[in-house]
Amino acid sequence: MTLHHLTHDQLAALVPESLLSGQLIDRSGMAHLISAFGREGMTQVAIEEWMAASPVYTGRMRDALGIDGDGVEDMFKCLQLDIGAPPQFMDFRYSITDKYHGSFVLDHCGALLDVEPMGDEYVTAMCHDIEDPTFDATAIATNRRARIRPVHRPPRMPVDRTPHCEWTVTIEPDRDELPLPKVTEPTLQTRAATIELSAIDPTAGDGRSDYRGPLTEDLEFGEFSSSALVRIAEEAALQHQLLAFGFLMSVLRRTDPDAADDILEKQLIGIAGITAERLAAALFDGRSDAATLADVLTVHPVFGPVQYTGVVAEAVGDQVRVRIPRSSPAVEDGAWLRLLSQGRVDALQSAARAVDETWVVGETVVEGDELVVSIARGEPQRESGEVAIVRFSAGSSFAFADRGPSRPLPLTVV
Repeated sequence: MTLHHLTHDQLAALVPESLLSGQLIDRSGMAHLISAFGREGMTQVAIEEWMAASPVYTGRMRDALGIDGDGVEDMFKCLQLDIGAPPQFMDFRYSITDKYHGSFVLDHCGALLDVEPMGDEYVTAMCHDIEDPTFDATAIATNRRARIRPVHRPPRMPVDRTPHCEWTVTIEPDRDELPLPKVTEPTLQTRAATIELSAIDPTAGDGRSDYRGPLTEDLEFGEFSSSALVRIAEEAALQHQLLAFGFLMSVLRRTDPDAADDILEKQLIGIAGITAERLAAALFDGRSDAATLADVLTVHPVFGPVQYTGVVAEAVGDQVRVRIPRSSPAVEDGAWLRLLSQGRVDALQSAARAVDETWVVGETVVEGDELVVSIARGEPQRESGEVAIVRFSAGSSFAFADRGPSRPLPLTVV
């Protein structure tokens, strides 16, 4: 099975799930950073990882969906397709004044609700220290003269204030252009930055093939063609990989390679398990047979896109075999897939256990240039501590809501 074999409805469900998964990468990684480097070190890694990744993956999504303008409407379209702003969990509400001026509020910020119990210092770190530079890094993919600035933001005063925050977006022609962040430069040299993914068929008759035209208030993924949804899902998976690369590069500036790999692997284990659990429920009705486990691993954004990772999962009788190339663009870039190709496959166990607790990773052998991992039924496995950490986030159990008619209401300039 590949993404191309999913039904249109399954693809429309996969995209928001993948975007939410990307947001939860930080819920998976940050606890381990706090343990290693403290709150300030965690904050700096978060800044550097998102600044390293977001200008690159935003540019890719613009190219894929024909978002070719340089105004706030174009920037908002990119945010709707960004793992940093998954729909509803990070409930952005946009307003446009004119081509170069607009604003948005977050009616619901799942990340804020996750962090508020940790205290105002952590809220300030996320909503001030991290947001300021990373919003600008995202904006420059659309226009280097763009600035995203707060009207109000947490810590909330009063404590139940809504919307959770408000920001203005302005683009002024006489303003200096923002430079490309230094931490972005290595990301531009990765294979992920330029890997070719599935082409969108512009003649497909089952939905829109691009995101030209007006911004929509709630992006309804079912409005896109299956061909476009495959590409969006692949790009969302690649966003995961680029964020992991930025994460690793930042951690390596603070510790030795072995310690950095240990932190990276913990991040991978946590997000692999939570996302597999959600995908099995959302796309495959909670089934847990071998074919379903293979399908979950195939569509899982941590292990894709296949053009980049080369990972293939297939059901063989009542077992699942996962083939991981020991040489691929993803292995060459050196983040998550490098660890898997070296035989560090606890993330596969985490994902398999999330589909059913009796799935157990067994024999791992080298066949030619591939690492082949067998998964079979066995004794029930305990949930890993890495997954339990991610479960503290409300995103682990977040339910997407049906927001009404399939055709969203276009926004108009006011």
